[in-house]
Amino acid sequence: MTKVSYDRFPATKVGGPLFRGWNAIRGELISGLEGPLAVDCYTGADEDEIAAGLSAGFGRVIRTREWMKPEAEVLEMTSRFMTDDVLFGFVSPLRMLDFFDEVKLAAAGAELLSAGPETLIVGPGAALATPAGARLVYADMARWEIQQRFRAHRAFALGVDNREDPVSIQYKRGYFIDWRALDEYKDGLFGRVDFWLDTNAVGDPKLISSATFKEGLRLTVERPFRVVPFFDPAPWGGQWMKRVCGLDPSVANYGWCFDCVPEENSLLFDVDGVLFELPSVDLVRLHSRKLLGGPVEARFGKDFPIRFDFLDTVGGGNLSLQVHPTTQFIREQFGMAYTQDESYYIIDAEEGAYVYLGVKTGIDKDAMISDLRAAHRGELVFDADKYVNKWPASKHNHFLIPGGTIHCSGAGCLVLEISATPNIFTFKLWDWQRLGLDGKPRPINVERGSKVIQWERNTEFAREQLVNHFEHVSSGKDWSIVKTGLHPYEFIETRRIEFSSSVAQNTADSVHVLNLVEGEKAVVESPSGSFEPFEVHYAETFIIPAHLGEYSLRSLYAGECAVMQASVRF
Repeated sequence: MTKVSYDRFPATKVGGPLFRGWNAIRGELISGLEGPLAVDCYTGADEDEIAAGLSAGFGRVIRTREWMKPEAEVLEMTSRFMTDDVLFGFVSPLRMLDFFDEVKLAAAGAELLSAGPETLIVGPGAALATPAGARLVYADMARWEIQQRFRAHRAFALGVDNREDPVSIQYKRGYFIDWRALDEYKDGLFGRVDFWLDTNAVGDPKLISSATFKEGLRLTVERPFRVVPFFDPAPWGGQWMKRVCGLDPSVANYGWCFDCVPEENSLLFDVDGVLFELPSVDLVRLHSRKLLGGPVEARFGKDFPIRFDFLDTVGGGNLSLQVHPTTQFIREQFGMAYTQDESYYIIDAEEGAYVYLGVKTGIDKDAMISDLRAAHRGELVFDADKYVNKWPASKHNHFLIPGGTIHCSGAGCLVLEISATPNIFTFKLWDWQRLGLDGKPRPINVERGSKVIQWERNTEFAREQLVNHFEHVSSGKDWSIVKTGLHPYEFIETRRIEFSSSVAQNTADSVHVLNLVEGEKAVVESPSGSFEPFEVHYAETFIIPAHLGEYSLRSLYAGECAVMQASVRF
């Protein structure tokens, strides 16, 4: 096996003071304070912890939930976006102001005009009523940490105490409603916030100034960078990532590694040796043009459209047999602009590994759907091999999966999943008679799946268009470039670049996402010296901001290196 030194905590070094612990933070925030102190929050931030940590010396603590509409009214307002489905809602156009009582908010704003430094305001929307010029802190929260708090039933939603709801329902409210309102609202605060507060680690708060926050993001987008990967067990999870990524060997398995999902991953700033965590989506929102490139921003706005993650079934089991919606279906049913097209690039595989992909030519589709329904009712064991193609999977194979294509990674694979970013829209059709990690059956969506399966994607279609569809692009003495996908139905283009010395590349005004899929380590360099050399290691995903333009990849390994590179195709 390739020797590795996978970095689980990549960080951007930035200068500037950092205040750690509530006493130090409170001392900095009240120094020279003349008016009220407002701490605005992303949902998931523990408002009780913040209020308790800062309230000493304040005569009055106001919670912004006092200004919100009654919970029953919020539930009614959001019900059509929540729907009655256990997993899927509909994208909400609601904004922060919609969650607040206009009369209460206006009264609070009038009262706070004359408030002095004895007043502390804590909670989402604090800036809505706080006078301009008052000291404003923002307590941000990485979505991955929010999800951990969902699981611990410790996170409030906007205007709703849903802590006792099932985790899937909490996540659905966040994904379809709250996070969209909060991100749009936060866009308007970047120029107003004085300090940024990190409470991702309970009991270990950290504070930086707005100047340090902005400088950290500026430094990050001016060079290649990595987001902070997070790992999660799965019912089908494997053992490969434990060895390669240095994970806790006592955990039963790890099925997922999300190492480029900027909406959910974190960034780390190394501020004089202390790590400060913030959501990586802040970089996307504040520097979308530099990061994504003009054409990509024009098409996707402030959404990062490319996702890389690992699926580990080495020593594990099959994923669910599944299908993703077509673009038309996802727009009509869920309000999403584009669908979850994807692919499986095999980084490593055990002997006998396989991938299910596409229906078999000549099968009876009505019989297949009937069998799936019966299997869901527990009346039979679904025979996947009867209906779905089963392709041998070897290291560096690439399987393309446009929306509507039935698929499933089998046991024995380490998959680099390269996909578009609507990341929850999986219609599970069959889950091999197993339970989820919570001991309950995972939701099955045969009815929705039956509406989006593209039946013409059969054996011949898959062989000719979806399995190892490689095209030579160019080559030199010590390098070669092969286009490996994606399918013409998909907007992402992927290339495998092999190099034993150095190879030149250009972003061509599209963000590039890469993973070092072969070789111990390599370095990304700027021909003009516009950024410092950036070292990457085996299995690490890294991002090249679009505005950097020319860059080169150079091997730091005795053998040949290879990366998988993804960009937006125009």
